[in-house]
Amino acid sequence: MVTGVFDLVVVGAGPAGLAGAGTAGELGLRVALLDMAEHVGGQFYRQPAAGLGAARPEALHHDWDAFVALRKRLAAGRVEHLGRHHVWAVERGGDGDWAVHAVVGDDGGEGRPVRVRARAVLLATGAYERQLPFAGWTLPGVVGAGGAQAMLKGGLVLPGKRVVVAGSGPLLLAVASSLASAGAEVPAVIEASGYLGYARHPRALAVNPRKLAEGLTHGAALLRHRIALRTRSAVTEAHGSERVEAVTVSRLDARWRPVPGSGRRIACDALAVGHGLVPGIELGTTLGCGTRTTADNTLALHLGSGQETSVRGVWGAGEVGGVAGAQLARIEGELAARSIAARLGRDPGPEGRVRQLSSRRTRLRTFAEAMAATHAPGPGWTGWLSDDTEVCRCEEVTAGRVREAVADQGARDARTVKLFTRAGMGWCQGRMCGAAVSCLAGDGQPPAQRRPLAVPLTLGALAGQGPEDASEPSQSQT
Repeated sequence: MVTGVFDLVVVGAGPAGLAGAGTAGELGLRVALLDMAEHVGGQFYRQPAAGLGAARPEALHHDWDAFVALRKRLAAGRVEHLGRHHVWAVERGGDGDWAVHAVVGDDGGEGRPVRVRARAVLLATGAYERQLPFAGWTLPGVVGAGGAQAMLKGGLVLPGKRVVVAGSGPLLLAVASSLASAGAEVPAVIEASGYLGYARHPRALAVNPRKLAEGLTHGAALLRHRIALRTRSAVTEAHGSERVEAVTVSRLDARWRPVPGSGRRIACDALAVGHGLVPGIELGTTLGCGTRTTADNTLALHLGSGQETSVRGVWGAGEVGGVAGAQLARIEGELAARSIAARLGRDPGPEGRVRQLSSRRTRLRTFAEAMAATHAPGPGWTGWLSDDTEVCRCEEVTAGRVREAVADQGARDARTVKLFTRAGMGWCQGRMCGAAVSCLAGDGQPPAQRRPLAVPLTLGALAGQGPEDASEPSQSQT
């Protein structure tokens, strides 16, 4: 049983959280690292269960050496790793310390409530996939692009034998390469935007040669596996009875409107689709942290030079500040830890190190904004939605019902549509349908969510939250 007040609670054990917790531990802070998974690594460094007997899990990952280094730093510091902890709220206590509330178990299944107290909080909660619905997207065999990669990394399974990869963003290339290397047939990568848009950001490319090299590596993998790349195209319909059997791919104009008569079918037994990532900022916005709109029209936390949010005592790192990849997440995690150490009266380390990290962050953020602008969804994508297409899967709300709420009932934003239709009231709380509902409502982006519960929580777990601070370390080794 772990009790008392920590110097720092880090929420999320992906690249940003690992870098933040490890650095803070090295600087002498007592740290609690909370994550919903049993093992550290997050989505980026997801690993197969020990029972699967994976001989070389690193073969499924990019930049594995960086992860090994992060784990070593974590083990060397004063860090308590609390796995299978699902954080549902963060609040400030009357004494100025922070209380982080969680339930413990697989998917919070045990329902055992815990409360961890700390003097500072670092939010490193990553991101989730943005999905733009289309006819047939609820068929078995249609999975998220990142979900397909998670299946491979965490379960050593493929979503199908013949997998079309579609959507928008650089993740698609990595997913296609991974699936093909693992034995899947990938007939095509369908990219809704294109890559010529990067040419409008020459400075971002010039100062980030490593990103260009990564792109060339993925391109070479497509050639090696004979995977066709179709740009300015989208999957506008999935076909099948028991599961997906084929998809229709249509050309798109500059505004992402389907070009009439351009559809052609591609046979497949699985579709991995995703249109970029959305920062997971629910804990921050519930606390009142300020946000900014990114170049691809999502909301991210507004972070200062030391990674602190607009709420004093709460920092953010990684995708919560805007989706930018693991390299920047590690940099921001370390920057945040050094800033927190200084705030708590500890030596943050050499000033030169902070300047170096800040310079790298600026360079990589420049590229991230260029990437977001290049792959931002165009407003015309709603043209491929028929009225009977489900938009909110949890509540089975169709595009026609949302359009009716807008045209006949005066709804002009996602919140009002939600009140009229229940879209966004289901288990995922709008994570799957939020972007689509907002576009159909005409407000362009999901509103900043301010909910008292960031994850599903039973009334029993809520009622069982006692007055004492307590938690339990996971059995996994960090």
